[in-house]
Amino acid sequence: MKPTPVIAVFDVGKTNKKLFLFDEQYKIVFERSARFLETVDEDGDPCENLESLRLSIFDSLREVFKNPAFEVKSINFATYGASFVYIDEDGKPLAPLYNYLKAYPEDLKEQFYNTYGGAAEFSNRTASPVLGSLNSGMQLYRIKYEKPELFAQIKYALHLPQYLSYLISGEAYSDITSIGCHTNLWDFTKNDYHEWVKKEGIAEKLAPIVAADSVIPAAFPGNNYAVGPGVHDSSAALVPYLVNFHEPFVLLSTGTWCISLNPFNSSPLTADELEHDCLCYLQYEGKPVKASRLFSGYEHEQQVKRIAAHFGTDVIAYRSVPFDPKIIEELQQMGKEEEFAKRNLNAYATDVMAYHQLILDLVNQQYISTKRVLDGTAVKRIFVDGGFSKNAIFMNLLAMAFPELEVFAAYMAQATAVGAALAIHKSWNTKPLPNDIIELKYYAGGTVLN
Repeated sequence: MKPTPVIAVFDVGKTNKKLFLFDEQYKIVFERSARFLETVDEDGDPCENLESLRLSIFDSLREVFKNPAFEVKSINFATYGASFVYIDEDGKPLAPLYNYLKAYPEDLKEQFYNTYGGAAEFSNRTASPVLGSLNSGMQLYRIKYEKPELFAQIKYALHLPQYLSYLISGEAYSDITSIGCHTNLWDFTKNDYHEWVKKEGIAEKLAPIVAADSVIPAAFPGNNYAVGPGVHDSSAALVPYLVNFHEPFVLLSTGTWCISLNPFNSSPLTADELEHDCLCYLQYEGKPVKASRLFSGYEHEQQVKRIAAHFGTDVIAYRSVPFDPKIIEELQQMGKEEEFAKRNLNAYATDVMAYHQLILDLVNQQYISTKRVLDGTAVKRIFVDGGFSKNAIFMNLLAMAFPELEVFAAYMAQATAVGAALAIHKSWNTKPLPNDIIELKYYAGGTVLN
């Protein structure tokens, strides 16, 4: 039997590391998942176990290459951002993969922003709120001043997707989706690296930039598969929507963070937007995407525990609570808008009523957050993917909050991995780009229409 042509995509999250094989119809034909224990850096802070990750990638690929059912045409990578691997002349990692949540020294932060025009002006130009280690360029700045010997040994600082690509291709490149994601490296007003990158000698530590849809031959003789340069996970998740929909839209990607992504808004960030957790990404074609973030998924998780504890119920009971418009009507007459965490649960007769209040409060905040990237654009649709897309109360209330827009719950298996595969579609797939990989459910002002 003839082997199935496939692309292998490694989707590396903080917790789960997955390998998917997609056929030419973008159906998953093989899946493997791994989890590793974290290790610690020299300060005892938790960080990714880079060696376990490296070995897992080679083991997974060996297994796939041995399988006669598949012919691997290309390989690509999508991983979490804000994480650098520092390699020497021989391509060996010189330091741990420092955690982007690692505390950043205040004096160094102050020195940096004082030197380069102040936090407000700098953040505006780089579309990067002040986030410490989460601004990955700041990790390099820190190494330069705290560990000059290490800095001198660095041949390249590669964001994690590009390091994984380097392992297979042997070629070091930078990618615009990683550089453009709150790194402090990119000047959105000039569409180039910010001046500090050159002045501090950081530019020579960054590999040449290649397009997200480019591919590199594999490093191993006798293999004819291509290797993509890797893509930042938030940008990867947006690719299927950009491929399938050409009318302006906002993607509300929901999980621990709820991120409103507007690829049709390239207006510069204002000071007010930066203050309210707005930032810009660069999507895989290099165009800016204005985004706003809320910590709603985390908040939902915490408050559901509080409701369950108060009413003596199980948190599982809130996974599929049906939408009740009568309860919403009653709640809207009851009182003012505020954060659910500050509300007294004794005010609610039932746990279902309290849960409706929680979602109502989250949607009120979501409305403000999404409006920040929506205003002044021709957007007519909101697509919601991730956890809240399956929440009937959330979806109905969101549709009620935006009556002038079409609001859809979007379902697609493994959007991030599919996005990484679509980014290099031409390198491995003989068929046209698919237009049926996203399943939509339309919500009309509080009523779902199938």
